Amino acid sequence: MDVHGERLISLKALIVHNSASHIGLVNDSISILIKELNNKDITTIIVDSAEDAAEVLHNDAAIELVLLDWVMNCDEQHNESAKEVIKSLRSKSQCVPLFLLLNNRQGENLTHEIMRETDELIWIQEDTPFFLAGRVHSAILAYRQKIVPPLTRAIFEFAQKYEYSWHTPGHAGGTAFMKSAVGRAFHDYFGENLLRSDLSISVGELGSLLDHSGPIGESEKFCARVFGADRAYTVTNGSSMSNRVIMMSSVARGDYALCDRNAHKSTEQALTMTSVVPTYLMPSRNYLGIIGPISAHTLSEQEIKSAIARNPLATDKNQKPLHAIITNSTYDGLTYHVPTVIKQLDASVDRIHFDEAWYGYARFNPLYADRFGMYGESEDYPRDLPTIFTTTSTHKLLAALSQASLIGVRDGRNPVPHSRFNESYMMHASTSPLYPIIMANEVSAEMMRGQSGKNLTTESITEAVRFRKAVRRIRRELQENEDWFFSTWNADFVTDPETGKKIAFEDAPLNLLVTEPRCWELRAGDEWHGFHGLEDGYCMLDPIKVSVVMPGVATNGSLEDTGIPATLVTAFLSQRGIQVEKTTDFTILFLFSLGITKGKYGTLINALLKFKDAYDDNIPVEQILYAHEHECPIEYKGKGLKTLANEMFNFFKETEFIQVQAEAFTTLPEPVMTPADAYVKLVHNDIETVSVDNLYDRILATGVVPYPPGIPMIMPGESAGGESSPYIRYLQILQRWDQRFLGFGHDIHGVENEDGTYYVQCLKTRK
Repeated sequence: MDVHGERLISLKALIVHNSASHIGLVNDSISILIKELNNKDITTIIVDSAEDAAEVLHNDAAIELVLLDWVMNCDEQHNESAKEVIKSLRSKSQCVPLFLLLNNRQGENLTHEIMRETDELIWIQEDTPFFLAGRVHSAILAYRQKIVPPLTRAIFEFAQKYEYSWHTPGHAGGTAFMKSAVGRAFHDYFGENLLRSDLSISVGELGSLLDHSGPIGESEKFCARVFGADRAYTVTNGSSMSNRVIMMSSVARGDYALCDRNAHKSTEQALTMTSVVPTYLMPSRNYLGIIGPISAHTLSEQEIKSAIARNPLATDKNQKPLHAIITNSTYDGLTYHVPTVIKQLDASVDRIHFDEAWYGYARFNPLYADRFGMYGESEDYPRDLPTIFTTTSTHKLLAALSQASLIGVRDGRNPVPHSRFNESYMMHASTSPLYPIIMANEVSAEMMRGQSGKNLTTESITEAVRFRKAVRRIRRELQENEDWFFSTWNADFVTDPETGKKIAFEDAPLNLLVTEPRCWELRAGDEWHGFHGLEDGYCMLDPIKVSVVMPGVATNGSLEDTGIPATLVTAFLSQRGIQVEKTTDFTILFLFSLGITKGKYGTLINALLKFKDAYDDNIPVEQILYAHEHECPIEYKGKGLKTLANEMFNFFKETEFIQVQAEAFTTLPEPVMTPADAYVKLVHNDIETVSVDNLYDRILATGVVPYPPGIPMIMPGESAGGESSPYIRYLQILQRWDQRFLGFGHDIHGVENEDGTYYVQCLKTRK
């Protein structure tokens, strides 16, 4: 149903009433009321206990009104059951209307606290059921009006006008699809509401995405309030576009910028488009190859000046950088204490840009306090501190559609005014945006507003913690019998704040792990995280990004006697319908997003146990890693899973893979020219294709980004290095792996694999 009451979705109310606590006349009145509600097409769910009501409220988000019997049990003196229902409702939503059902003098013991939580009082025998049903119907419609955000409301209203379309898009609300069989199938699959919401920018009453007017402008203002920004901009081409828009509004040719080396490809693209001179900030790295934070001390004024002084591209060593871009959180879930980052960079830059594509939920749970760009409230942010930008992929771990992204701006020192920012925005934005993407952005924001956001994020955190605890309990039980299992990457012990005693992670109370940030903070000297030189509390692991760790790597970075490469486990899981987020050499990343369901992780644990059994029994790989045995390469025919794992693991040992990888990602290549200048050579075709074995002293025209770990190893315009180059050695090892282990090859952006040989685009002129 739209905001004016025309049917789009059904109405639903929860009635909490215990007939045993009332005389027949009251029960008869309630029965008649239910019939009148049904006559108004209001679906009713009826329960008779606080426990059942709590279960319905938790699991059914379609409940739009609650009618609560104030006296649920005759033997209660203080209406405890009714109060429990109110508590359950308000912990879920502050907006759902609550009607209290009263009889005679039952309302005399209502406190002001209860009255504040109540929208209406109903004396069941005073007003007619027809009238009361009308009040309920009206309240539900008002509730819908209240929760539907601006653009979504405007499109709901526009769709109900059923106007003929004389503008783009050419399918005219889906009509064109009805003229062919395949079009009809497309129409029926997606539905008429979606297609009628695909509108042209010519529909003036909906506003414009390019000048941020009308309902679209109101939508962006709404998102800004929810996410704590001064301004927000809806983006319909992902956070890659968002990062490019921000950079192009802030810096230009010849300016200096500080860039996290652990950056998305869109940062490299932004460097190319702006022609800025980058100075890279090197993140830390641990024994598992997980990329960590940039150490706080390297962000100090003196360290930044030293980094610029060492940068061959920075011709004016005294020029101040204008912009800094930092990834928060990292792919593996490591987050910064943002006030510390701002304090450290305050003397060096006027604008700080946090790429928070994978972290849009942080503002809505107290566990992440001060660990996201728009921390605190906008009005409290000191305006003499740097201006803050954030990019949020609302489609990644919130509930928006793919390609939806949001830019947040909090003005501080040397701000970028809207008019200038919008010039950059319009360079990248489409004049034909898909309106459902914009709607999904604001609906996602509405879902996170208030208590709802805390509930949704807490549920994700809780399920992630339960999974972590379950894996570690199984591991401990098996280790007691000198057996093996996987682990999860997090602290081995946490501290009980009441007793001060350390508790094994798997034994810690669930509520402690879900609510206490200190359980997830990285502490100096803790062996589990493997990062050296970090300041206590500066970095925190996000619990919903779960890295499952394979056996084989010690915390000092050395390889143990046996181990299991993660790529085998991922292949095993894929055959069982489980798709992972990321696979590194010895970790697999699982995301516990808002879409997680309770107990879903049980299937994953079961699959991990089945892998263990298959490994221990050395089951032939053609039986378990391939949908059909004939798809298995002949090299693996008859080879057991454990045998193949041992061969892969021995390859790591023989090639010193871990050590070479660490060296390749902890040192910076020599920059010869900016990414922008390298791109000019690429466009002019002043390049040639070079095999990795002939890459010595060549300057790259395109970046090389191996997955894992998924950060730039060599940027455009940088030298691959001489005969001792760790970058070339690392690529050569990956090349040998791909040649030997068919079907388990690597994904390397910037490298072409032709018949087992790696090739890279280089400038024609040697260094």
